[in-house]
Amino acid sequence: MSKVELQPPRGTRDFYPEDLRRRAWLFDQFREVARRFAFEEVDAPVVEHAELFTRKAGEEIVEQLYHFTLHDRHLALRPEMTPSIARMVMARAGALRLPLRWFAITQNWRYERMTRGRRREHYQWNMDVWGEPGVAAEAELIAAICTLLGRLGLGPGDVKIRLSSRALLEEVLRADVLRDRPEAFAPLCVVIDKLGKIGEEAVVDLLTDPAGAVRLAPGAARGVVAALGVRSLDEAAQRVPAGSAAVDDLRRLFELLAAYGLEDRVVFDASIVRGLAYYTGTVFEAFDAGGTLRAVCGGGRYDRLLETLGGPSIPAVGFGFGDVVIQELLADKGLLPDVARAIDDVVYPFGDAERPAALRLATRLRAEGRSVDLVLGSVKPRRALADADRAGAQRVFLIGPDEAARGVARVRELAGGAERDEPLDP
Repeated sequence: MSKVELQPPRGTRDFYPEDLRRRAWLFDQFREVARRFAFEEVDAPVVEHAELFTRKAGEEIVEQLYHFTLHDRHLALRPEMTPSIARMVMARAGALRLPLRWFAITQNWRYERMTRGRRREHYQWNMDVWGEPGVAAEAELIAAICTLLGRLGLGPGDVKIRLSSRALLEEVLRADVLRDRPEAFAPLCVVIDKLGKIGEEAVVDLLTDPAGAVRLAPGAARGVVAALGVRSLDEAAQRVPAGSAAVDDLRRLFELLAAYGLEDRVVFDASIVRGLAYYTGTVFEAFDAGGTLRAVCGGGRYDRLLETLGGPSIPAVGFGFGDVVIQELLADKGLLPDVARAIDDVVYPFGDAERPAALRLATRLRAEGRSVDLVLGSVKPRRALADADRAGAQRVFLIGPDEAARGVARVRELAGGAERDEPLDP
């Protein structure tokens, strides 16, 4: 019989108690921010019909699916949560009261090339607003991201949110290199989203590939890449006709973010396009200021997603915030906490004769809502006290023959060492 592989599949993780405590701490931060912004939590199956994720060909995410056929059903592990949320909204579209403010914390799977901060399995915090067409929804979501960053100890000098608009880019390109080929815009966005990963020359090669979906001339491709270097909304506005709806939306969004007090958190960056085909308007990503990691989070507006799934037209905007990159960044900054166990009491019977009394005491303490570690084996008192201190317990209840005979437990407060007797059956 072959030896069992002790490591999890490449790109996935085991969560030992200390790891799970840290993950729970991070999830608590996600949930607390969502609560403060009045978002409700939802969830969906980790296994979905594969068609939900393959309707838009040409995206990397389609090639990265963990998928299989079972009983003639083509299924896939979800690579992201937004299509599942869209499916849920479409299923009850006529009964839901808009706007919706939903959030989810989900496990997602993508078979992709791994780098620092990128795994094939990760958890993600999603927040979505459905039914609000105005950029007030974007502002609220970006404010939520910034609130979380502040709770984690990351200031404007640590993380910046880069903001742009697919609609603005589309206006620029359809007035120029895509004037006669509007259908090439979506695949073009998929290509230029790789700019930060593969560099300008490689992006130009993909844009000019005669076998690709974009097929620009070399000069036009270089012009597109040059346009992505714009870092001023005023400069970007000069490239489109006056009265651009996309420019107006971005100006209004920056005004709202200023009202939130977030001027120093958010900057315009024309290179932000996001790699998923369903984005239609505002797009944004958060990056560490040092530029050493991939995006901390990203999102944008996807007003036509429901229509591509055969549903009604409902405007929507949302973001996804992964657990891997943020923990890398917090570790780099010395901000990732070592989360201790949350044990209140340890009950230690000296021997089998004292165990029934210890069981009754532990049961009573647990009924009072306390976290109680009942020592199960036969260990020496010194070991029991050391283990209790290491676990962060507040008190140890010691029950020896003398204490059992007197109907008490000897209580030791680990913080100061004070001791007292407490009745076993008050």
